[in-house]
Amino acid sequence: MRYFLELKYKGTHFAGFQIQKNAKTVQQNIEDALLVVFKTPIALTGSSRTDSGVHALQNFFHFDTDLDITPKHLYSLNAIISTDIYIINIKKVADDMHCRFTATHRKYHYFISTHRNPFTIETAWHYPFTIDINKLNEAAALLKSYSDFTTFSKKNTQTFTNICTITESYWVLENGTLRFTVKANRFLRGMVRALVATMLHVGKGKMSVDDFRKIIEAEDCSKADFSAPAHGLFLVEVGMPGY
Repeated sequence: MRYFLELKYKGTHFAGFQIQKNAKTVQQNIEDALLVVFKTPIALTGSSRTDSGVHALQNFFHFDTDLDITPKHLYSLNAIISTDIYIINIKKVADDMHCRFTATHRKYHYFISTHRNPFTIETAWHYPFTIDINKLNEAAALLKSYSDFTTFSKKNTQTFTNICTITESYWVLENGTLRFTVKANRFLRGMVRALVATMLHVGKGKMSVDDFRKIIEAEDCSKADFSAPAHGLFLVEVGMPGY
């Protein structure tokens, strides 16, 4: 039987989502808890990697087991995993569902605090500069017209293509917090943070919207700014038909 495990987590104290040697990760924490509860190793497959310090309001693992998992098990797992993780649901699904390849889209938010706020130190980038949100949105709107995002991908990745389809891309400003929302069928390594940091040059008036267009079309990652820190980034939605 195949199960999907839906979870949320604060990534501040983790070295990332996926298991890494000699590192504290979300996957390792949950696999350790599964071993304690079920007394047998259970290997997890993740839907979307997140880097060290990145958070998620929704992400998924899947796993195969002959065990009958009940709400009582969900309660037991949440009682022993890290308090920075919460398992929302464990649900039996069709055997051919794959939490990575079945997903139709992913959506991210990136949060920027324009004023120092002690309550968002670990969940938003403090960026105390005057920003023109209209210019930011002009730049963000351009992204939906392109498909090759080589400029915004880190080098030496294991992907075979840098083609992505972005269906949502916009900024909002609420109570001193800027939020960038972007939704696409797939994302490249470092892509959202590079988009954010590069667009902020437009918002600050250091770069024109046309300059930003040329950076996209250059298909050269040396033209992008990858300096946006991880802690402002949230994976907020993984489209999972049939779940």
